Amino acid sequence: MTPEPGTDTNRKLSGSVVIVTGGTQGLGKGIAYHLAELGVDGLVICGRNQNGGESVASALNRSGCPTIYVRADLSTEEACRQVVQSCDARFGRVNGLVNAAGVTTRGTLEDTTVDLWDHIIAVNARAPFLLTQAAVRIMKREKINGSIVNILSDYSYGGAPEHMAYSASKGALAVLTKNTAHALRFDRIRVNGINMGWTYTDGEDALQKSTGQPANWLELAEPKLPFKRLLRPADIASLTAYLLSTDAQMMTGSLIDLTEKVMGASN
Repeated sequence: MTPEPGTDTNRKLSGSVVIVTGGTQGLGKGIAYHLAELGVDGLVICGRNQNGGESVASALNRSGCPTIYVRADLSTEEACRQVVQSCDARFGRVNGLVNAAGVTTRGTLEDTTVDLWDHIIAVNARAPFLLTQAAVRIMKREKINGSIVNILSDYSYGGAPEHMAYSASKGALAVLTKNTAHALRFDRIRVNGINMGWTYTDGEDALQKSTGQPANWLELAEPKLPFKRLLRPADIASLTAYLLSTDAQMMTGSLIDLTEKVMGASN
């Protein structure tokens, strides 16, 4: 029996096993911690940083949320499939998938190499395809009304010149979100995406400083913004949890702009 929307069970995501890619740091880590707080039955996180991944998994396990870390380079097909296989082996099911991992390396039309293009597309667009494909097979096998949340960017609308390949990869993921949502409607597997705006993470802090911004760039930047702050992982995590839950059981194929910008409006 499907619980009524808005119940405590739905809000806490009780009974769900969720894969969160990029869950070893930054945004993915924030999402994983939030889902654990809401009472998911299990988590699988992945990333290349083994020390970071094991540390996050250990902390989540101590908090009472069974969690496994899978070391994975999502630019490879084998690693993508291994993440989902590891979830199946440990928990016997997949209820939710959050494609939060991403490469944000800068590059313009003129200076982006083929190798960089291929790497960004592999991690940001091909990996979500492979992970979704594998997760959906388990959802169908177990007759689970699952939910997939793809973390995109407001750059999926076009983006800045110095983020050419990144923007293209997020545009591809936006179409993948719509296409798979349409294909999976009658399996009651939902697929939605979040076009997130400028977000403060440790990775963003390092990126800003590596491009010549001062150490206090955040303090200088936030007062100039409409809402006077950048997004934080918690902002994306709460919306992600909603989309995973049955509170959003009638919502699929949606691309939600979570940003201070009004996309399409003139400056």
